[in-house]
Amino acid sequence: MGHALRITLIVLFLVVALIFGLTVGRQVFQASGEPTPAPDLSEYNTYVYDQPRELTAFTLTNEQGETVTREGLKGRWTFVFVGYTNCPDICPAAMANLRQTDKLLSAELPQPDYLLVTADPEHDTPETLKAYTGFFGEHFHGLTGELDTLRELAKSLSAVFVHREVDGQLLVDHSGHFALLNPDGKLQALIQPPHNPEELAEAFGRIYNWAKENHPRASGA
Repeated sequence: MGHALRITLIVLFLVVALIFGLTVGRQVFQASGEPTPAPDLSEYNTYVYDQPRELTAFTLTNEQGETVTREGLKGRWTFVFVGYTNCPDICPAAMANLRQTDKLLSAELPQPDYLLVTADPEHDTPETLKAYTGFFGEHFHGLTGELDTLRELAKSLSAVFVHREVDGQLLVDHSGHFALLNPDGKLQALIQPPHNPEELAEAFGRIYNWAKENHPRASGA
C-alpha cells in the first residue's frame, strides 16, 4: 500500500470515527439530557419555577356572576393579582402597570388574561368587580366569593392578605406581587414589585419561549 493511500485511509477512518462519535454523543446527550432550567430573571424581580405549582381547588364567582373553578383558569396565560377595588394606591397602580404591559406585548406572544382576586369579598361583588376591571380592558377579570376560599387561593399564589379597621374604615394589607399562571392553570412564576411594564413584557416573553421549548403542552404552544 502506497504511503499516500495509507495516509488517505487513515484520514478517512478518523473522519468516520469523529462523525460516529459525534452522532453517538448527541444521541446519548439527547437521551439523558434534561429540559433547560427555568431562565434566571432576577433582573426583572421574577422567579420562574422549573416545575409549575398546582393551585388549590376552589369555587368562586367571576365579574359576570359565573361560577369559576381551578379548571376555568386553563387554556391561557394569566397574570393574577390579589387586591381589592377600594384599595387607595397599590392596586390601581398595579392594574395600570398590567394594562400598559398588555399594550407592549409582542404580537408573536399569546394574549394573556389579567385576573384580580379580591381580598375584600364583602364589598367586591361581581358587579363591582365588573365595573372596576372593565375600566382597564377586555382581558381584565375578577374573582370573588367566600373569604376563606379566597385566602386559600391567595396562599397557593404565595400571597396573603389581612383585614384591619382604621377609623371605622376597612383596610386590607396584601401582597403586591403578580403570579403568572401557565395554560395548565398552574403557577409558573412570581413577579415582585416594583413593576415596570417594559420589564414585565420582556419577562413574559422569555418565560413563554422557555416553556414553549421545554414544556410545549403547558405553554399553550
